[in-house]
Amino acid sequence: MKRDEEFFKKIKKAERTAQYAMFFTSLATILLLLSIYDPTLSIFNSQEKFYEEVVVDEDRIENGIHVRTGLKDGKGLMTVVNNCTNCHSAKLVTQNRMNAERWNETIKWMQEKQNLWQLGENQEIIVNYLVENYPVNQIGRRMTLSNIDWYELKD
Repeated sequence: MKRDEEFFKKIKKAERTAQYAMFFTSLATILLLLSIYDPTLSIFNSQEKFYEEVVVDEDRIENGIHVRTGLKDGKGLMTVVNNCTNCHSAKLVTQNRMNAERWNETIKWMQEKQNLWQLGENQEIIVNYLVENYPVNQIGRRMTLSNIDWYELKD
């Protein structure tokens, strides 16, 4: 008889565990369906806004740098931003330091081969901005080594 009582106790315990599992599974299913139907779970939110919409000025300049592109502030900056960064990154512009002649040749090539529109008066503004703010680097790969105590390798 004792064995039967222990068996029934274990069965009741298993039934309670199964009931808890069914309850939590049902609750999770309801929450999942609710989140699928309303991903923001707005039914739980009051009418208050918990966040503010942040408006970022895309043409903001901080410390002399155009924040969105990283270009230096200067005369003609927005002309460069509006005409050059439509097709490629500003990094591509800044890494190619050229003189006015080379910039004009590059623009001509982009117009012929890359379908760049005619810039008209803007071309001079763009080239002047680039030559002034991103001039050709005259520095070589590294400075010549000097004041070095050389030693001879022995076999």
